[in-house]
Amino acid sequence: MAAAWLIVACLLGLGLGPSVLAQGVELPSIVAKRQDGGVVLDFAANLTLSRAVEEGLRHGVPVYFVAEASVKKPRWYWRDERIARVTRSWRLSYQPLTSAWRVSLGAFSQSYSSLEEALTTITRIAHWRIAESGIDTTGRYYVDFQFFLDSSQLPPAMRLDVSAQSEWKLGVERTIPVE
Repeated sequence: MAAAWLIVACLLGLGLGPSVLAQGVELPSIVAKRQDGGVVLDFAANLTLSRAVEEGLRHGVPVYFVAEASVKKPRWYWRDERIARVTRSWRLSYQPLTSAWRVSLGAFSQSYSSLEEALTTITRIAHWRIAESGIDTTGRYYVDFQFFLDSSQLPPAMRLDVSAQSEWKLGVERTIPVE
């Protein structure tokens, strides 16, 4: 019996407890390609919301997801040169009167009947132009990519709740070469 408790305590200490396994972001597909002197990025993420995030959404708390990409060129003599940096931010909210999920990207807004449909819109991007120019055909480049839930845009009272912070941390980072 003591051994079982020790195993559970170790798993929870390593962050492998039930609440962590039920949430997260996986990035099964991400590709950066040269196109017309610039770079385009395609990605697909698998997003699993924690119970706290989903409950917050259903109670009217909007959640912001951010994708950031930086195109860099390696240099042997100094830090790598940043060629371009772009950010895209989505606002996900629930409208209880219409039972609709709303995703906003800048001035564009779209309603969906289910949370899964709304999340699909946020987690899939094709042909996102992350560098307009300055990419030559012979140089080596790479992309630092991040996709995360932006907890800094939560209401102030929710940012103070230290006990729930781990359930609100969702994100993934990757560094990939430009093809």
